[in-house]
Amino acid sequence: MEKFLFTPHPNAPFVRTRVHGKARSEILKCPDRKSSTKLVLDKVVGAGFAFLAILLLSIFNAQKINAAQNYAGASAELQASSPKKEDNRFKILKAFLEKYNSPLAASTYDFVKNSDAYNLDWKLVAAISGVESTFGQFIPYNSFNAWGWGVYGNNVIYFLSWEEGIETVSKGLRENYLNKWKATNIYEIGRIYAESPTWAARVEYFMEKITEFENQNLAYNLPISL
Repeated sequence: MEKFLFTPHPNAPFVRTRVHGKARSEILKCPDRKSSTKLVLDKVVGAGFAFLAILLLSIFNAQKINAAQNYAGASAELQASSPKKEDNRFKILKAFLEKYNSPLAASTYDFVKNSDAYNLDWKLVAAISGVESTFGQFIPYNSFNAWGWGVYGNNVIYFLSWEEGIETVSKGLRENYLNKWKATNIYEIGRIYAESPTWAARVEYFMEKITEFENQNLAYNLPISL
């Protein structure tokens, strides 16, 4: 069995003597102090350069990440703050209703929003109010019902606001008149909506007046304020 003994040696700090079978010494000299110190210094310097390289690389990568984040943030902020393309329907309908001193002029956003939501002509519900109540001027007291919606005899449907009335009528036209009863135009709607045989023609008239007003303002680029 091998044993490793460490004994002092006159020319080196340590000597390893292997005893195997007969006593036989094998002296291995360690490097002198100067060589050892230089080796240690070389290792320290090498490690320092490696550490410095890693540190610089980390800083560079961090700057790249920060720059990318800043760019993305600026881009998102720019997109969030960019105004949407102007929708002239709001302005046109508001200005048109103001010509009639209509209390509905302040609700043009609801007309357009619900016409888009229920896939209706954006002029239809406003035009019906023109026929039924001169655009909301003559209605059952405090009903916000400018469309004669559910109004017959002494029966009146009351809405809490113009907004609720516009949404209810828009939804009813889409779900009942168009989807359920399969009306495909204003005249087929009129046969169900009203008793008057001229109802559809008058609604169509007001829709054409809104279109005419729109074309005039766009053609002459007249300023229309909201």
